[in-house]
Amino acid sequence: MQQVFATPALQYLLHVPDGAALPLILFLHGSGERGDDPALVKKYGLPRDLDRRPDFPFVVVSPQCPADVRWTELPDAIMGVLDAVLAGHNVDRDRLYLTGFSMGGQGAWNLAVLHPDVFAAVAPVAGFIPPAPGFLERLCAIAALPVWAAHGDADDVVPPEATRTMVERLQACGGDVRFTLYPGLDHGQTSDAFFADETLADWFMRHSKRMP
Repeated sequence: MQQVFATPALQYLLHVPDGAALPLILFLHGSGERGDDPALVKKYGLPRDLDRRPDFPFVVVSPQCPADVRWTELPDAIMGVLDAVLAGHNVDRDRLYLTGFSMGGQGAWNLAVLHPDVFAAVAPVAGFIPPAPGFLERLCAIAALPVWAAHGDADDVVPPEATRTMVERLQACGGDVRFTLYPGLDHGQTSDAFFADETLADWFMRHSKRMP
């Protein structure tokens, strides 16, 4: 069962299975789940299914963004949540992973670029290009970071060209990037397909900061 915790800045859901030195996934939700009710965070993505998967072999931390702001405005608050979880649980710090959907996909791109040495892999889903000045040029900072980006080609909320543009820019930097474009899937369906993919956990686990 996911439990609710809080730092001074953010509430968050936390899934902690049995085991020692566990890998960790940081999940950032979309704009519709903002507010002060952590149950909203379970609408999409990993948090939706974790209560039925108590043995999912990752610590999963899912902060909630307050209303009327975006993840791109809160990188320090997000990292504060991560630091709190790392301080309180036996986590493998070489296996910290980052993902997010929609506004959270945008936030994942942004946070990875700000902290390229923290995460072992990042999987942004259906997110806009972050608004930071020069962001596309700064993507080269994560050229060495394994990235799996995804979008649906029928998404009428966030155009798939946003993800394609970031993927192409990262490829131009020599980035280690995988791009899944789901034919016929809209915005919400893209989240359903990506986070239901049983290869996602294996893909994360293939990557560690210890690797050369």
